[in-house]
Amino acid sequence: MAQYSRIKVATVMEETGIVPLFYHSDIEIAKQVLKACYDGGARLLEFTSRGDFAFEIFGQLSKYAIKELPEMILGVGSITDAAAASLYMQLGANFIVTPVLREDIAIACNRRKVLWSPGCGSLSEIAKAEELGCEVVKLFPGGIYGPEFIKAIKGPCPWTKIMPTGGVSLDNMLTWIDAGATCVGLGSQLISNQLVENKDYAQITKNVEQALALIAKSK
Repeated sequence: MAQYSRIKVATVMEETGIVPLFYHSDIEIAKQVLKACYDGGARLLEFTSRGDFAFEIFGQLSKYAIKELPEMILGVGSITDAAAASLYMQLGANFIVTPVLREDIAIACNRRKVLWSPGCGSLSEIAKAEELGCEVVKLFPGGIYGPEFIKAIKGPCPWTKIMPTGGVSLDNMLTWIDAGATCVGLGSQLISNQLVENKDYAQITKNVEQALALIAKSK
């Protein structure tokens, strides 16, 4: 069961400004990466469910976060149906991120008052997601649309909260924030395969610290 309400999750997204994205099939490596992000100041992490038996890894990671990393809000991404969303919520997912807008996932998450962030690519999709109770919309793939898309959406819909994912890096993240993004999703730009292979968790911590410092300076 989720440890945090969807309002709390949305608030932390807005306050910190970043959501690290990560997946690894080795639970010990996943724990080290999660801790590295936590030590750097991140208070959210999206575990991207893209491998066989990923839910088993997530279940162990969720227990680890609850026991060892107080205030870490662990969620899951790349969810494509309500059954998977329900399974991960039973394993403790505090938020669900999807690459597409699906009403069945919205219903499953809303029943448990868990934040869900659907991938949207048009104002019509964003409006539909908000009608279904979405607090923070995922703009995906962000690099295709660019920061100007968010600025254009915020004109007629200043209440809309958007998290771009894909195409966001440490070099351009402030451009997204300045355009009106509530927060940004950072994956390989923050936690590269090379850093993970080299077990350079200290550098991952530094990357997170740098990202948070940049956002704090921009506010």
